[in-house]
Amino acid sequence: MITPALMQHIRAQFRLDWQGIHGAPHWARVMHHGLSLARQTSADVEVIRLFAVLHDSQRRHDGDDRAHGARAAEYAWLLRDEGLMHLSDEQLDLLSAACNGHSDGLIEADITVQVCWDSDRLDLGRVGIRPDPRYLCTHEAKRPARIERAWRWSQGVRL
Repeated sequence: MITPALMQHIRAQFRLDWQGIHGAPHWARVMHHGLSLARQTSADVEVIRLFAVLHDSQRRHDGDDRAHGARAAEYAWLLRDEGLMHLSDEQLDLLSAACNGHSDGLIEADITVQVCWDSDRLDLGRVGIRPDPRYLCTHEAKRPARIERAWRWSQGVRL
């Protein structure tokens, strides 16, 4: 569960513009996409929610920061150790895998990890990149209508 204490901790250490391309508006869209995709799969909703708020939380800048996913995975373990997140070891392994690989273009993984990756990739329009079905994992994410809607939303088009 995402608690106020957890969000306060994440926001306090976040280094970038809270409203920027890797900030809270992006996280909200990622969560929306992830929860929508989860309804079509057996993905773990709690992992998807936490991925949304953690996957870019350890970025040091908005550019090419290759290690940010690995730092986010480490941060997730720290948050659990501090009692701010309550996940099983299996869930934390999935969250770590999702954070670690979300920028690598991978498509093969556990369904929960795939949904996490798709939810982030569906929001690439915010940086001018149209989501490409070849880099999406799930059948539902590859639907042209879903891609078009995600593209328009991430471009700021009011839906």
